[in-house]
Amino acid sequence: MTGYRDVIQASVDDPSAFWAQAARAVSWTKEPHRILDDDHPPFYRWFADGELNTCANALDRHIETRGDQPALIYDSPVTGSKRTFTYRELLAETACFAGVLRSLGVGKGDRVVLYMPMIPEAVIAMLACARLGAVHSVVFGGFAGHELASRIDDARPVVIVSASCGIEPTRVVAYKPMLDHALELSQHHPNACVIVQRDRHFCELTPGRDLDWAELMAGATAVDPVPVVATDPLYVLYTSGTTGKPKGIVRDNGGHAVALMWSMRHIYNIEPGDVFWAASDVGWVVGHSYIVYGPLMAGATTVLYEGKPVGTPDPGAFWRVVSEHGVKVLFCAPTAIRVIRKEDPDGTHLDRYDLSSLRYLFQAGERLDPDTYAWASETLGVPVIDHWWQTETGWAIAANPVGVQQLPLKAGSPTVPMPGYDVQILRPDGSGCESGEEGAICIRLPLPPGTLPTLWGDDARFESSYLREYPGYYLTGDGGYFDSQGYLFVMGRTDDVINVAGHRLSTGTIEAVLAAHPAVAECAVIGVADEIRGQVPRGFVVLKSGASTDGVAAELMAAVREEIGPVAALQGVDVVPALPKTRSGKILRKTMRGIADGRDEPVPSTIEDAGVLEALRPILRATANSGASEVADDPHRWRPDV
Repeated sequence: MTGYRDVIQASVDDPSAFWAQAARAVSWTKEPHRILDDDHPPFYRWFADGELNTCANALDRHIETRGDQPALIYDSPVTGSKRTFTYRELLAETACFAGVLRSLGVGKGDRVVLYMPMIPEAVIAMLACARLGAVHSVVFGGFAGHELASRIDDARPVVIVSASCGIEPTRVVAYKPMLDHALELSQHHPNACVIVQRDRHFCELTPGRDLDWAELMAGATAVDPVPVVATDPLYVLYTSGTTGKPKGIVRDNGGHAVALMWSMRHIYNIEPGDVFWAASDVGWVVGHSYIVYGPLMAGATTVLYEGKPVGTPDPGAFWRVVSEHGVKVLFCAPTAIRVIRKEDPDGTHLDRYDLSSLRYLFQAGERLDPDTYAWASETLGVPVIDHWWQTETGWAIAANPVGVQQLPLKAGSPTVPMPGYDVQILRPDGSGCESGEEGAICIRLPLPPGTLPTLWGDDARFESSYLREYPGYYLTGDGGYFDSQGYLFVMGRTDDVINVAGHRLSTGTIEAVLAAHPAVAECAVIGVADEIRGQVPRGFVVLKSGASTDGVAAELMAAVREEIGPVAALQGVDVVPALPKTRSGKILRKTMRGIADGRDEPVPSTIEDAGVLEALRPILRATANSGASEVADDPHRWRPDV
């Protein structure tokens, strides 16, 4: 039997041969012969002379062999509804909506923005874009109008697809007002907005712009898949950067299909007909890779869950889904497990369900702490497998490839690098670290298939953000080390992007909202440790001379909710006399984070005024402002991601 060492060695010895073999799992309309185009480093392209259609690989090619097999299971405890789509049914819906988009002027290369809740129409819309060779850009439904507007202006969509509302356990979230607000703010205006009217809330459509999904589908004509070049973009997914402008991560069609097909079989051990559940949101990269495309291309059944780990109705919600649908692999963020554990520490709700179908629990999106790992392992009695990847990579950098060989598990480690990822730990001078020595986690170029080839419309930013600091390498932005057995340990971000329940949020974006308040002179946002969500953002502001403190904290917290959305809700805002800085004027955020997390941080030698830090130390260690932890204390606010 071929084991991990054989597989990784084959990928290192001859990457082109390795990925050419992997590409045989994909259905091509034109077989690729040039596997790696390395003519223009650091810009590399995979399968450049190949052609395919991603939607056809996800749906059409399965019709003869498994057309009546469930493809998509929609399970919505917040609405009390369920629906199963066979491959044949999902193809019919997708082909018709592709016809709708074509009738609205969408063609190959055009962009379509999706602002959707967790409903089947979101999956159908993504696949329909792929069918036309159009480029979709899904915006997470928790983002407010300002964030949506910035993505509309960057992607410049021909059509926007949305819904009347999202549904939470305790409330209905009207999407249409946020969409309307975004379109008021944006410079770009689409040809049309297609709106799914949900039973819980009907919205008013804007004449001449807004169209009803159901009405359009009633008169739709199905269309065939359009072949595209492998290097053509499939989607753009925006992630937070350290500046205000979001970064549009580009995913191509060919490399994406090859990588996801390989990962489904070899990382997750999924065969055709198996049931795979990624408890994420279609607005995040996990939803793209492992709710929609990966399972369907593999001929598996995927679960689309509109609910929470607790509160819909209880901490047994996940186990009910696993039992009812025969889930083989569950993939979620550690936050979900921590929330369940908090509500059901003894795991009593598991006794109500038959979990015999469950083979693995995969975790990603944030650090899997040893306590959560131990609890899940003991409670579920299955391997709990941490793996590490990024929005930029689209699939795992490091994992335990159970479809090849299950390696011994180590708490705190996502195990070992996957094929194509030549992971190196580097010192600031570019030299390699020794075993056990922490440094910057970098990946030697070229990156493997499925990873980002560039940023949308911004090659220069792609180079400056990821490739410039260590020439010849991709900078992950995380620090870590290899142990003596070659296991990778990821220790956290080296930049000022924080991770809230698996959601990467830019502190710079949040700070921009705080700085816009007329009373604020300067500000800093840091991520502080939280036992449930991993990190939560906390704000510190210095007010302008003479400005009143009355109500400022509440106003600032409300502004962040309004401008960015509840996902970025601040744990608290403290008004302070000054912020600690270096002599060059850089705010000492890392030092502030350390003190807030309870560490005995030394005073940096570069500090301008040590007294400022000492005055701030008790504030950093104090409990957040009264009432400021609303979201952190509300398990219904949890949203999954990687």
